[in-house]
Amino acid sequence: MAKESAFTMKLEADLRDRFMAEAQAVDRPAAQIIREFMRDFIERRQAERDSQAEFKSAIKAGLAQIEDPDIQTVPQDQIAAKWRDRRAELVKRVRKIR
Repeated sequence: MAKESAFTMKLEADLRDRFMAEAQAVDRPAAQIIREFMRDFIERRQAERDSQAEFKSAIKAGLAQIEDPDIQTVPQDQIAAKWRDRRAELVKRVRKIR
């Protein structure tokens, strides 16, 4: 088990009183609730950092692909034309059904 240490902080008296009343209302020690808040905060921050790192990695990989001369790309106008044609086919089929 890790060695325990004290943590002192300043806060408004009203905030402290309201927090202590709520902790008492759920019959839990205030310190236990604060430890949970701290663990949750750490977990959320680590998840955010991991997500940002994955995003940055994906961006770097995408940029590397753009610069790779061996990667073949399809011009945007060809993609748009393909979907325009596909949409036109679907519209014709729907009109036949009606």
